[in-house]
Amino acid sequence: MTAPVDQASRLDIVERYRARTPRSAELFERATRVLPGGSTRTTVFTEPYPPYVAWGAGKTVTDVDGNAYIDFLGNYTSLIVGHAHPDIVAAVEARIRLGSAFAAPTELEIGLAEEISRRLPSIERVRFTNSGTEATMFALRLARAQTGRDVIAQFAGAYHGTHDMAMTGTPGVPDALGELVVDLPFNDMAGVERALAGREGEVAAIIVEPIQGVAGMIPATPGFLRELREYTSRHGMLLVFDEVIAFRVGPGGAQGMFGVSPDLTTLGKIIGGGYPVGAFGGRAELMDRIDARRPGALVHGGTFNGNPITMTAGLAVLRLMTGDEFDRLASLGARLRDGLAEGLAAAGLDARVTGIASLFHVHLGRAADSASIAIGRSGAGDRAALAAVAAAKARAHRFHLSLLVAGYLTAPRGMGALMTPMSEADVDGFVAAALEAAGDALES
Repeated sequence: MTAPVDQASRLDIVERYRARTPRSAELFERATRVLPGGSTRTTVFTEPYPPYVAWGAGKTVTDVDGNAYIDFLGNYTSLIVGHAHPDIVAAVEARIRLGSAFAAPTELEIGLAEEISRRLPSIERVRFTNSGTEATMFALRLARAQTGRDVIAQFAGAYHGTHDMAMTGTPGVPDALGELVVDLPFNDMAGVERALAGREGEVAAIIVEPIQGVAGMIPATPGFLRELREYTSRHGMLLVFDEVIAFRVGPGGAQGMFGVSPDLTTLGKIIGGGYPVGAFGGRAELMDRIDARRPGALVHGGTFNGNPITMTAGLAVLRLMTGDEFDRLASLGARLRDGLAEGLAAAGLDARVTGIASLFHVHLGRAADSASIAIGRSGAGDRAALAAVAAAKARAHRFHLSLLVAGYLTAPRGMGALMTPMSEADVDGFVAAALEAAGDALES
């Protein structure tokens, strides 16, 4: 049970945040004159404005007003060993003096590719990109080229980046693309079979996050992934695992944890060591369709693909992330989720926590989850569903601001991730602050 939140703190959380962050407010006002919405990344925005970060070290970031936050987001899960890790800083400093990018390959990209292939046996060949969005875009293009089919199936609530095939039904994406994408129910194999009945021969690939991120850090069941593997093989479809986030759950990623091998895998986030990165890879006979030595090869380019700075940082991170480190992070994640679950239940709060290993998501108000998924990317839904989602967003906003004021950084939607510099004391402090923030958000 947490201490009661006084009425004044319920009423003035926005004012308290503003009082702590005047310099961030100034920078945001300046930013709105040159950047749409005041930033160059939609996901970092929160009302009234986000904190502007000045620097980070280890588990902590400090904003331009001097406020320190324990970072339970890690640049949306990408910083698994914390900010400015000395090993990574040293490696990058040494490398950058030799040049940052060339119109030629370097040995470093071979080294990172070999390490990824060692950890993920399903990846015999890999290509690097600069983002997870690019990785899923090229993986799906490769699947269509390999199968000669045009339709892609994905799961309700999934997020596979911001390219057109991943964002059908949203402004600016041609309506015709919607005919080439089928939404499926997650963790429901019978529902998958019903949704694709009669269209099996049209589907190039089913792409799935083994742990759905935007939908709330919801793990797939091992049985569901095994059934997907059998179903796609039977119908000549490719199975694509989007492990841009999920790779951080263990040395072999989610596929190692669940014991299911996909045809193609997309990666990003932690394999770049804090620098822009993405990758897609799979069986040699699939990936060799990109081999420029072959007639009719798929074109895959990118000025900064495999740049030596990112490759250096990525190798440094993976060397640090031993099996023991993954296990310790998973233990801390379990402590956080269990502590939150027990505290929410003891306080009688209408909330729950989901996640796996070092990932978590706090859901405030259970009814809003299904309503949000039902509305989907198009934003269409009945009045009650739209009202439920609006209320959920308001609760998440108060929860987020309360945590910022308490000195903790999470995603505005309630998602977070742990990093190796964190301790049990950090986790316990977060749990206490999150329980108080949840009570405030749900009771206000």
